Amino acid sequence: MKVERLAIPDVLLIEPVRHGDARGFFSEVWSRRAFAAHGIDPDFVQDNHAYSAEPFVLRGLHFQRPPSAQGKLVRVARGAILDVAVDIRQGSPTYGQHVAAELSAANWRQMWVPRGFAHGYCTLEPDTEVLYKTDAPYDRAADGGIAWDDPALGIAWPAGTPVLSDKDRTAPRLAEIAPPFPAGSW
Repeated sequence: MKVERLAIPDVLLIEPVRHGDARGFFSEVWSRRAFAAHGIDPDFVQDNHAYSAEPFVLRGLHFQRPPSAQGKLVRVARGAILDVAVDIRQGSPTYGQHVAAELSAANWRQMWVPRGFAHGYCTLEPDTEVLYKTDAPYDRAADGGIAWDDPALGIAWPAGTPVLSDKDRTAPRLAEIAPPFPAGSW
């Protein structure tokens, strides 16, 4: 597996090896031992699968407050997304900054989004399926979000009119919320 630290080094871009032949391919997309060798050793408790029929479906930017914070391992089984992680750990040298990468069925990349980050993505193709593992279960009471179009974040989303949920359409800007991960809590 190939592992690349992004501009925010806690977020990793991972490319599992695919072994292919005339029948198709085989790929080990998660191995506790292989990931631990790169400093990732979560105890995954939930797998999520999201389908988006249209391009420009934008989901995010979401997070869960402690003690229900989640780390996520995100990959695409069909289609493509622009995947984004925003550092919301108050006191972090990269607070309010983001990293983004294209994840697709074709490039077979995954992104590790650790606790303390807001996460979101925009589909780039129709019929896109996103799968992600989390190291904490969903907790509605801890659920939070940040405006996908917060100008302070400077995210260059794909051109097009985004398809949004009501929750994502009305999410506050980062400066409008109490820090979900105060200094010293992460």
